[in-house]
Amino acid sequence: MSTACLIGHITVKDEALWAEYRSKVPATLAPWGGELLLRGKRFAVLAGEHSYTDVVVIRFPDQAALNGWHASAAYQALIPLRQQAADVVLLAYAE
Repeated sequence: MSTACLIGHITVKDEALWAEYRSKVPATLAPWGGELLLRGKRFAVLAGEHSYTDVVVIRFPDQAALNGWHASAAYQALIPLRQQAADVVLLAYAE
């Protein structure tokens, strides 16, 4: 089985709401084996165009775990907060 990664491209709209959202996500990851690999701010675009300022990379044991986390009631409950806090594009990749 191969691992799966979620990559989020993010532009924060409300820092306080974003901090609240970020504080609640780890509890939703734990049951699915999700591991935060990177949370960072863009310092350069080296090729092409990219409008997002932040990124997150989360690794899961497999595609089923990533899909299960995203569909879980715990994470789905956070989506309205996420939408208020930031513009986010989530992408899923398998190794």
